[in-house]
Amino acid sequence: MEKIVKPFSGYFMVLVAIALIPATAFSFINEIHILGLVLGLGFILILPGFFTLQPNKAMVLILFGAYKGTVKANGFFWVNPFMTKNKISLRVRNFENKPLKVNDKIGNPVMVGTIVVWQVEDTFKATFEVEDYENFIHLQSDAAVRKMAGKYPYDDFEAENAEVTLRSGVEDVNHSLEAEISERLHHAGIKVIEARISHLAYSQEIASAMLQRQQATAIVAARRKIVDGAVGMVEMALEDLKTKEIIEFDDEKKAAMVSNLMVVLCSDRAATPVLNVGTLNQ
Repeated sequence: MEKIVKPFSGYFMVLVAIALIPATAFSFINEIHILGLVLGLGFILILPGFFTLQPNKAMVLILFGAYKGTVKANGFFWVNPFMTKNKISLRVRNFENKPLKVNDKIGNPVMVGTIVVWQVEDTFKATFEVEDYENFIHLQSDAAVRKMAGKYPYDDFEAENAEVTLRSGVEDVNHSLEAEISERLHHAGIKVIEARISHLAYSQEIASAMLQRQQATAIVAARRKIVDGAVGMVEMALEDLKTKEIIEFDDEKKAAMVSNLMVVLCSDRAATPVLNVGTLNQ
């Protein structure tokens, strides 16, 4: 577990180091060589213990292989010069994964690119639990994208199913992706602030076929809407003619009128009428 420590003030130790200089010189002048050597050695050993920390930086302290704690306060400090000091950034960082080819829920190959915003939360885990936490983040993010993509289809061509898809369910999909990446990176002491899809498309080998399918689905939906409207208009027209007693139709003439009106209303081109200059029976 991460342990926060507060080291000695660097300014105080600077004064101690400065004081050792004249003390060492005085010892040698007065031929107190052993004391001079000790003081000189002390001065040399003090110097490697100094370090500075800027805001949102941390220093992991290790003494002969043993974890001694983490310094997160910013300033000028001094620690045991035999300690190994590993500096870690605590700043919020982000990376964008290049589009990765994965399979959606129904097996279609799709290209998914992601953006992950992250921050080191536990310096102990980031240093000792994984070999290289930055590389670990990239690899685990790719694995999370593959798993997340397998939960959803790219698109829902059957509207009645009302299923969450990669294309339409943006909020749900991003939330699922963030949860999946957070779970994987928790072992490395990484906090995921945000994860979202930045690129989404069918893979090149099926993109053309899927585009045609989407177009066909849109055309069918539009035609269905047109037919529903046309049926309502025909029904209204027949009802008005009957109510106002403008003309009486037998079943045969009514069927002919319905057929003509449906052709006119549902056609994707302007109607070209044929005028009947005779009687209704001709």
